[in-house]
Amino acid sequence: MSTPSDPARLWKTIVSTVIGGTFEWFDFMVYSYFSSMIARVFFPTVDRSGALLLTFATFAVGFLVRPLGGVLMGMAADRVGRVKVLSWIMVLMSVGSLILGLTPGFATLGLLAPLLVVIGRLVQGFAVGAQFALSSVTIYEVAPPGRKMFYGSFNMLSIGVAAMLSSGCSYLLSKHLSHADLTAWGWRVPFLIGALVGPIGFYIRHHVDESDEFHRMQARPAARAPVRERMRDFVRDNGDAVVCAMGVMIAGTSLNYVWNAYLPTYAQMQLHLSLSSSLQGVFVTSIVMCVLSPVFGLLADRVGAYRLFFFFIAGWLICVFPLFAYLLAEPTESSLMVVRLIGILFLTLQGAAHPGMLVKIFTVQGRSTGVAISYNTSVMLFGGLAPFYISLVAHFTDARFIPPSYLFGTGVLAILLVLGTRTGRRVLQADREERGHHTAREAGMQRENSTGDAV
Repeated sequence: MSTPSDPARLWKTIVSTVIGGTFEWFDFMVYSYFSSMIARVFFPTVDRSGALLLTFATFAVGFLVRPLGGVLMGMAADRVGRVKVLSWIMVLMSVGSLILGLTPGFATLGLLAPLLVVIGRLVQGFAVGAQFALSSVTIYEVAPPGRKMFYGSFNMLSIGVAAMLSSGCSYLLSKHLSHADLTAWGWRVPFLIGALVGPIGFYIRHHVDESDEFHRMQARPAARAPVRERMRDFVRDNGDAVVCAMGVMIAGTSLNYVWNAYLPTYAQMQLHLSLSSSLQGVFVTSIVMCVLSPVFGLLADRVGAYRLFFFFIAGWLICVFPLFAYLLAEPTESSLMVVRLIGILFLTLQGAAHPGMLVKIFTVQGRSTGVAISYNTSVMLFGGLAPFYISLVAHFTDARFIPPSYLFGTGVLAILLVLGTRTGRRVLQADREERGHHTAREAGMQRENSTGDAV
C-alpha cells in the first residue's frame, strides 16, 4: 500500500542513483579518453602501441576486483542495508579518483607511479563493484508495479549523463590547452573534479531510506542465517538466474565499452581523426541516450523487456559489420557521428531496461548479491577488458574489423546464454503471456466502448 511519502522517497532514490552512477562512469570514461596521454606520463620508456596496451591493461585492472567488491558489498547490503553500503561506496570512489589525479608521473616517481595508478584503479574497482547492483535493487524495490523498467532506466541514464559531462569536460580541456599542458597536467583535472563529487553523493545517499520490501526481508529468519547457509541457499535459488543475467549484460556492456571507451582511441589510431572530434560525438550521443533511456524504459514495461532484448540483439547483429564498413570507407567526422548515433540507439534500446531485467529474476534475499555477481562478471570479462582485448589483437594484426567481430561474437553469446537457461526461457514466456493479456484487455475495452457508443 502506497503512502504520501512514497513519491518523494522514490525520486530521492533516483536522484542519488543518478549521481552515484554518473560519478562511477565519469572517471572510467575520462581515463579512456586520455589513455594515450596517460600512457606517455606513466609508461614513457615503452613504444607507443606498447604503452597504450599497458594503459588499457591498467584500465582493466579495476574490473578484475569488481566481482569481489560486488559480492562482499552485496552480501553486506543484503544484511545491513542497500543505502548504507551505497553511501560508503561514494567515499571509496573519491579516494580512488584522488589517487589517479594526484599521482606524479614516471619521471618523478619511477615505477612507483604506475603502481599507484594501479592501486587507485583497484580501489575504484572494488568500490563500484556494488554500485550498479545496489542502485538497481534500491530503485526496483521502491518503484510501483508496472513501472519497474521505466524507473530502473534512470540508473542507465546516469551513463548518458556521465558521458556528456566527461566528454564535455575533456573536449573543453583539449580545445583550450596546448598538447603539452594537456599531457603535463590537464588530463588530471577531471579526476580531481570527480573526487569532489563523492562527499556530495555520500550526503544525499545518507538521507535516503531503505525500502519497505527490504525491511520485510530483514524480519525473516533467513536474513539472520550464517553466511555459509545463505551462500548455499543463494546458489540453489539463484544459480540459473546468474547465468541468464550475464547473458542479458554481455551484449550491452561490450557495446558500451567499445563505443564509449575504445572508439575514441580507434578513431585516432585507425582513422586518424582528432580527439576533439571523437569527444564531440560522445557528447552528442550521450544527450540522445539521456533523452531516450526513460522512453525505452516505458517501452520495455509495455512490450516486455526480454522480448525487446532479443529484438535489439537481432538488429545489432545485422548492423554491426555494415556500420564499420561504412566508417572505414569514409573515415570522416560526420560518418563517425552517424555510426556513433546508430550504435547508441541500439545500446539505449536494450540497456535502458537492464536494471529491471536483472533484479526481476532474483529472489528478494539474493538480489544484491545476484545482480552484483552477474553484472560485474559480465562487465569485467566482456566490457572493461574489451579495449585491452582489442588492443592486444591489434598489436599483432590488422585492427580495422576487430571491434565489429568482437561485438558480433558477444551478441551471439548473449542469445545463447539467455535462451540456454530455465530463467531466460521462463521470463521470455512471461513477457509473451503478459503482452497477450494486455492485448486482450485492450480489445475488451474497445468492444465495451463500441457497445456503449452504439447504445
